[in-house]
Amino acid sequence: MADNSSSNAYWKANVRIILISLAIWFVCSFGMGIILRPALSGIHIGGADLGFWMAHNGSIYVFLGLIFTYAALMNKLDREHGVEE
Repeated sequence: MADNSSSNAYWKANVRIILISLAIWFVCSFGMGIILRPALSGIHIGGADLGFWMAHNGSIYVFLGLIFTYAALMNKLDREHGVEE
């Protein structure tokens, strides 16, 4: 990555992936578990309402999914910019 414009494009794409991942994580953990909990109280999953379930279990599953998705997207981005391991 000797070219400065290629380096800037790489980091711009990297930051975009990180910001999207953080937004999804925030919506699932804080949004659905705390802010939207009263609105989600009528929907039941595994014997608990959806807001409670997202606060305790769902946000962890979403976070694990984000980890694997981030790794796959970064591997793809690394290959596109020629900096793969």
